Amino acid sequence: MGKEKHMKKVIELFNKSPVVSHNSVARIVGTNSSYTKQLIRNLIIENKIKRLTKGYYTIHDDPSLTVFCFKPAYLGLQDALSIHDLWEQETIPIVITTRKIRQGIRNINNNNIMLRRINKKYMFGIEYKSINNYYFPYSDIEKTFIDMIYYKQHIDKETLKEFKKRINKKKLKSYLKKYPELMRMRAEKELKKE
Repeated sequence: MGKEKHMKKVIELFNKSPVVSHNSVARIVGTNSSYTKQLIRNLIIENKIKRLTKGYYTIHDDPSLTVFCFKPAYLGLQDALSIHDLWEQETIPIVITTRKIRQGIRNINNNNIMLRRINKKYMFGIEYKSINNYYFPYSDIEKTFIDMIYYKQHIDKETLKEFKKRINKKKLKSYLKKYPELMRMRAEKELKKE
C-alpha cells in the first residue's frame, strides 16, 4: 500500500473519531513504528492533528477529549456542576480516572485540564452528555455531590440549594452505601446545612 493511500486512511480515521491512538494509526500503516511516528510527527507539524497526551491525538480543539485518553475516566467536580447547570462559572475540564497518573493541572494545546485519581470501587454514577456531536462521560448529579465532598471541594450556598432540589435521595443513598461511614456522615452533614 502506498504512502498516499496510508495518509488518506489515517485522515479518514481522524475525521471519524474524536480521539485517535498511536496504535490505531500503526494498524493502518503496518508494523513499521518509526514510519508511524514520523507520519504522526508530520501531521502535527502541518497542523493537521494535535497531541492530547502520550499516544493520543485529535483534530479538535476540545480539551475535554482527554477524558478518552485516561479510560476508565469521567468528567466531574466543577466541570460536572457546569454541565448540570448547578452553577454559572466557567471551569476547566476535570478528568477523574482510576489510572495511576500524576495528578494536577496539565496544559493540553494551550488549554488547562485537571487530572484527579479515584479508587476503582468509586467508579460509578456516570452518564453521557452530548456536546459538539460527541458523548462525554460525566458524573451524574448525585455522584457529583459525593465527589465534591470526597475531594473536599467547597460547595457554596446557591449550589447546595440546587443540589438539594435536584438530588434523587434514593440514588444518593445507594451510592453512599459504597463509601465508608465517615464519608456518609460528611454527606449528610452537608445536606443539613441551610
